[in-house]
Amino acid sequence: MMSTPKPQSTPKPQVAEREKQRSFNLHVNDKYYALAFLGPSLLVLGVFVFYPMLRTLYLSLFLTNNVGRPTVFVGLKNYVNLLTSSAYQASLQATAVYVIGVVVCTLVIGLLLAQMAVRKLAGIQWFRTIFSATMGVSVSVAAIFWLFIFSPSVGLFDQIGKLLHLPLVQWLTTPGPAMVAVIISTVWMNLGFTFLILFGALQMVPQPLYEASAIEGASPRYQFFHVTLPMISPTLFFTSTVTLIGAFKSFGLIDLMTAGGPNNATNLMVYQVYRDAFLNGNYGLASAESVILAVIIALFTLLQFKFLEKRVTY
Repeated sequence: MMSTPKPQSTPKPQVAEREKQRSFNLHVNDKYYALAFLGPSLLVLGVFVFYPMLRTLYLSLFLTNNVGRPTVFVGLKNYVNLLTSSAYQASLQATAVYVIGVVVCTLVIGLLLAQMAVRKLAGIQWFRTIFSATMGVSVSVAAIFWLFIFSPSVGLFDQIGKLLHLPLVQWLTTPGPAMVAVIISTVWMNLGFTFLILFGALQMVPQPLYEASAIEGASPRYQFFHVTLPMISPTLFFTSTVTLIGAFKSFGLIDLMTAGGPNNATNLMVYQVYRDAFLNGNYGLASAESVILAVIIALFTLLQFKFLEKRVTY
């Protein structure tokens, strides 16, 4: 005879209540664990990121004394004075020229070097190492190196100019050449990172795409613009965004090579903040300049995401 299964007994109310309470306690403990793990990070971000941001915004609305304490509330007067100042407008123009030159040259040269290095040639490993070597060079060493290169007496460029009977160029004491000099130096500093990122992206492009396009009779130029660029477009978008933000924040080479000169030709927005805050003691004006710079960087980044991301092929 087959035994009939016993009906399952429903849990008693007390047992169900204890299970519910145990589950609730587990969720509460999870919250404590999350707070314990996130707490140090939130504390560091609050002290070193969020508080300085709010403090900078607060100081931009005041006149300050020499130690940075607010004295008189002036509202948006600091912003109005900056945007109507011819010196600050010149700094905006210099920053625009510098950023455009650095971003365009870094991406174009980095992509060309990566395209060369991805080929399977004898000894190409040495060139890959040389192209990426600038990542291990500090800003101070790079500034000394380029100061020697641009020296009017023993500099490499002027020595080549003498051999070619070209006029002597005062690279760091003339406004136009000084801007070219700092752009060249910054591009050289950024090339190592850009080259490595783009080189890795080029290695990930599937070879059958090139083989199929070659069978169809596509030229190398056509393959580059219609196969290579679409396939590495996410990486190009990433490197362009990082390079743009980094160019707006460039300070070290400017300070060591030209100190914003000559005649404020290389006085970028970041260097103007440094001058007003730490040399002139005008922390209220420097805070307003910092806020304007942050807004400009945010706007350019949003524009990149809005217009360039549409051309990215994922």
